[in-house]
Amino acid sequence: LRVVALASLLATGSGTQAKRTPLPPISDAILQEHVELGEELESRADGDLNGDGDPDTAYLIASEDRRTLHVLLRIPARGAQPHRPAGEFVLPEAPLGPASLSIANGVLKVEDLSGGTTAMSSTYRYRFDAKTGQMRLIGLDATLYSRTFAHDGYEMSWNLLTGAIITRLLALDEGSGDAAYTPKFEQRSRRPSPPIAMKDTPDPEMIMVDLRKK
Repeated sequence: LRVVALASLLATGSGTQAKRTPLPPISDAILQEHVELGEELESRADGDLNGDGDPDTAYLIASEDRRTLHVLLRIPARGAQPHRPAGEFVLPEAPLGPASLSIANGVLKVEDLSGGTTAMSSTYRYRFDAKTGQMRLIGLDATLYSRTFAHDGYEMSWNLLTGAIITRLLALDEGSGDAAYTPKFEQRSRRPSPPIAMKDTPDPEMIMVDLRKK
């Protein structure tokens, strides 16, 4: 009985240790240390990206001519550094509003709208790569369209994990009296790619140009 009781106590103690209280998210004060004169913290999102149970942070710093996405992984405080960088990416210029950041099920989603009367709506998805210790692009969706319905549009959805890519022409449809788009000519193909680090995220418009040449 004593052996059983001791085993039970050890198991209970081990379980208690495994269920430690998660660390708090990185504070706004720490993020502000990375913001320089003429810049602002446009948006942030917190969530577990590397599966350790602690909240990591993605944040976007913006200035008049540059917008940079950063990812910091939360680590147990050692000295004065309770975090480490895991990737960054310069977003397109001319934003049409703040980008939206969210973290769910270990995936960072970045939704951004940029351009002018011709706009690009882009959704980037990233996941932590344990082999490199950095964030990796796993999905890219984009739509190029006219905000004044002056021309046709084009959209694509690329799953980098499987290589599957779907493209559609968005044809102007004025039959209802108000200009709108109707998806046409959907094509499904494959675009295999080696792992792409966050810092090497491609320009979706350049990918669209390449796809339309084929």
